[in-house]
Amino acid sequence: MDITLQIKEFVVTEYLPDTPPDELEADYDLFRNGVISSLGLLKLIGWIKDRFDIPVDELDIAPENFRTVAAIREFVGTALSAPAERTLK
Repeated sequence: MDITLQIKEFVVTEYLPDTPPDELEADYDLFRNGVISSLGLLKLIGWIKDRFDIPVDELDIAPENFRTVAAIREFVGTALSAPAERTLK
């Protein structure tokens, strides 16, 4: 399954249950629009860690990496393609 679709499905299931995944725009700001709070961010990071087998403690977990579906997709793609470049910031 496409990573973007997986992310959208998680976000709508956990935070926007009345929204079909295909209606969630990739550039929709999840923080500014109150979809994900700081506690929700921790849940999202935990899901990413488990779903994609990414050791998040070795990655840049700055909020900017989780602001939109597109940013999350970029974060996951980078982590999966360049594990040697992982850094904690």
